[in-house]
Amino acid sequence: MATEETSYEIRLENVFEGPMDLLFYLIKKNEVDIYDIPIALITEQYLAYIELMKSLNIDFAGDFLVMAATLTQIKSRMLLPIHDEEEEVEDPRLEIARPLQEYLEMKSAAEQLAQRHILGEHTFIRSASTENIQWNDETELIKVGLFELIDAFQKILMNLSPDHRVDMTTDRVTVKDRINQLVDLLEEKNSMTFDELFEGAVKKGDLIVTFLAILEMVKLSLITVVQHALSGVIRIFYQ
Repeated sequence: MATEETSYEIRLENVFEGPMDLLFYLIKKNEVDIYDIPIALITEQYLAYIELMKSLNIDFAGDFLVMAATLTQIKSRMLLPIHDEEEEVEDPRLEIARPLQEYLEMKSAAEQLAQRHILGEHTFIRSASTENIQWNDETELIKVGLFELIDAFQKILMNLSPDHRVDMTTDRVTVKDRINQLVDLLEEKNSMTFDELFEGAVKKGDLIVTFLAILEMVKLSLITVVQHALSGVIRIFYQ
């Protein structure tokens, strides 16, 4: 019989980023131009993120799969030979570059409205959440989205000892229980780094439960997630 934590799903809905955000995140991460996308590389990484989200029981909308199919199709068209006698063919990558540019422009406009205390539809954390946060210095704090958290979590998994990657324990803490535990910790300390929330968890299953609990707490607006612009450290603040 499946335990609660193995069947628990985090639904992205409108609180988390969508397929365009993942595409732009990968483009920014690889430091490439929107109009000169290395389509094979980006497609491979995009599909890898989808598989990872599936493995973590993160339920995403069908739009992610539509984008994956579009990228795969463009990749196939890019592999077709071009003959000199043929008429000039438009770069297939423009099929996603143009709508991505339009999306970023609309998102930028939405963020400007959000600064006027109007909550944006696709905002990962509340618009005013960083204004009252005090860190050790005056360095800029960056809002952290789903894909930054996934990357940070992957690093934690990579550092996990091979002996602990398989978890056969049947009485693991549930996601709901872990949320209560994290609330108690954050109420006491006010804030903790992302890595600190995973301390004491040596089994892969326990790490996944903690990660799902963090995502659920973001959805419930219980926590604010920011990143130190210089050090790159991600810190969780209790709302």
